Amino acid sequence: MNLRHDGERVARVMRSQARWYAHARLDDYLVATCTVSASLPVVGRFVEPVGGLTTLGLWGTRYLPDFLAAARTRLDPAGGARRRHNRELAAGLMTDGLRHIVAPDMLGDPAPAAEPGPPWRHAQRHRRAVYRTSVRYGDAPGQLLDVWRRADLTGAAPVLLFVPGGAWVFGSRVLQGHALMAHLAERGWVCLSMQYRTSPRHRWPRQIMDVKAAVAWARARADEFGGDNGFVAVAGCSAGGHMAALVGLTPGERQWEAEIGPSADTSVDAVVSLYGRYDWQDRSTPERDRFMEFLERVVVKRRQADRPEVFRAASPVTRLHSAAPPFLVIHGDSDVIIPVAEARRFVQRLREVSTQPVGYVELPGAGHGFDLTDSVRTSASVRAIGVFLDHVYRNRPGTAATGAAVAAGV
Repeated sequence: MNLRHDGERVARVMRSQARWYAHARLDDYLVATCTVSASLPVVGRFVEPVGGLTTLGLWGTRYLPDFLAAARTRLDPAGGARRRHNRELAAGLMTDGLRHIVAPDMLGDPAPAAEPGPPWRHAQRHRRAVYRTSVRYGDAPGQLLDVWRRADLTGAAPVLLFVPGGAWVFGSRVLQGHALMAHLAERGWVCLSMQYRTSPRHRWPRQIMDVKAAVAWARARADEFGGDNGFVAVAGCSAGGHMAALVGLTPGERQWEAEIGPSADTSVDAVVSLYGRYDWQDRSTPERDRFMEFLERVVVKRRQADRPEVFRAASPVTRLHSAAPPFLVIHGDSDVIIPVAEARRFVQRLREVSTQPVGYVELPGAGHGFDLTDSVRTSASVRAIGVFLDHVYRNRPGTAATGAAVAAGV
């Protein structure tokens, strides 16, 4: 019996390999080469990030026409005034997006001053808020996080886990989320900036399994760094926004939590998603079909037609339920990587079923990754996220509305 099953398994593998060779393109061979190189002993861990960047570059060229069209718009001399006007709207739009959630007195908090130049230039200065680097949240290589907090922090502080983006092929802690975490750390939060294993070496669902493991670690051990294990929020941008939404909607999902044990707590108390993906199924437009092909060839490494349940399970828009935690979604209406219609549809459907507040802010003229390039919009977003998370923490079940450390701004 075992010999027959082994024979069938070998036959399936051979058919799968034959199908791959029959349909593989030059970029598929390059991605496969990156995967093999990253698996080499000793040097593989140094090569892996290069493979991720190579993959991003290969597939990024398919968005080149969209980027060129956006660039032509930006070069329009008459568009300068419009762009300045759109940036000036950011702070007001953030306030409007939270008005039905947050008390008016909290909305009046002053926004951080916009720093000159693109936010990525200030990353090194923001990292002064890093309290401990390269803390392991799991046993596997790459399961690392940095702890951000004030050196003089006292008491149990609310915790934010930040999930970086990178198209599920580049999950580095470098640059992303630094302005947000520095702001929250100053306000008395403990922030955890994680990295996770990525494709093409580690195919999906390894990425979400690592995020789940980081949440479970925060629930169990954040108090070692001054955190309140009883309050863990999650935020992310792009692919990180997708996984932040997904982890918020799927606590206890055993298929993704086998490595952390049945007693691990992977629930979160709030979710913030910046320009995230919410649908891994729809192929109704050329943009959607192009994205799905990227998932099939690089991230999931399975065809949707063969394993539709894998893509459905990974789609936050299909996992909505009434017990979802509070959400804040921020998206730019000029995003050429993830069109804003996807965020609108997700928020609309979530509001139809959730009993918790769902905030949504749509930024005119903002594109993908605006928080790395636009200081005005980044400052407005940082303030809004801080106000939203402070509100959720102060009003968590069983707590007086005055809050503790956050209420005092320490």
